[in-house]
Amino acid sequence: MKALTYTAPGRFELIEKPKPEVLEPKDAVVRVTRSSICSSDLHILHGAVPQAETGITVGHEFVGVVEAVGSDVSKVRPGQRVAVNVETFCGDCFYCRRGYVNNCTSGGWKLGCRIDGGQSEYVRVPYADNGLTPIPDNVSDEQALFVGDILATGYWAARISEISEEDTVLIIGAGPTGLCTLECVQLYSPRQIVVCETDDSRREFVRRHYPDVVLVEPHKCSSVLDELTDKRGADRVIEVAGADGTFELAWRCARPNAIVTIVALYEKEQILPLPWMYGKNLTFKTGGVDACDCDRIMQLISEGKIDTTSLITHRYPLSRIQEAYDLFASREDGVIKVAILPD
Repeated sequence: MKALTYTAPGRFELIEKPKPEVLEPKDAVVRVTRSSICSSDLHILHGAVPQAETGITVGHEFVGVVEAVGSDVSKVRPGQRVAVNVETFCGDCFYCRRGYVNNCTSGGWKLGCRIDGGQSEYVRVPYADNGLTPIPDNVSDEQALFVGDILATGYWAARISEISEEDTVLIIGAGPTGLCTLECVQLYSPRQIVVCETDDSRREFVRRHYPDVVLVEPHKCSSVLDELTDKRGADRVIEVAGADGTFELAWRCARPNAIVTIVALYEKEQILPLPWMYGKNLTFKTGGVDACDCDRIMQLISEGKIDTTSLITHRYPLSRIQEAYDLFASREDGVIKVAILPD
């Protein structure tokens, strides 16, 4: 089968690999019907993910059809359409029992990083009962494509930010994960949502699809928040951009006693200037997504309460995935997300 493989820092190659098989009783093998490119894949390409292993098939954002299951798998069956979770987790360890599946002692982010992922024709999914979410008949593959990764991230970020209907929520970054975060923040009906984004085409995307959102550029973010909040600042800040200066922007725009949720994956170390923060009494929530809400997210899609299909702006066959990477990395032609289809 064809599989996009991390062969060296700075190099992905589409090569032939053997079709995967069930190796453990809790495994499933999935035939990939749609996959996508994530900014985390670019971080691997740039050598910025130390745990990424050379030789692995990349890709952790995909849906497909179950081909085979191990003897201990009960949630899914062959022939069933499923979304695949970015996290591999056992469900039984100290962390999993508390919902911290990102820190599973037997898993975490493995697919497309430490074991073969989904930018391929087939993939083996360990702990399939935890890692696969059945897709209802009224949900298309493309509607479900982001459930296991960026939608799970956006849902988790909104949930841990403890948003109330009285809050002003600032989201920094209107890339794919930022837009999924916006979809999920809207579920909490906060008083107002402010989205900060530098890119002209992405600001236009927000204007077109989310007309009730307050849209700002970074240099105006603080002054606009002052006008909206009687100079207090945002009650909740969710930092999804991971660009130079966005971490500082996040804590500076937060009001005293706010919650600042860091979703972004940075390629450089960030400074925590505690003397300047002293007295703001901020609560920071950071880290990788605990992607344990996929069943609920799928239900919300089925009910029409979340719709991220507009994020798919381009489609490529697997044989042209390198072209898709070039487009996604360059952010040209108004690209938000690229769907990769089987040849």
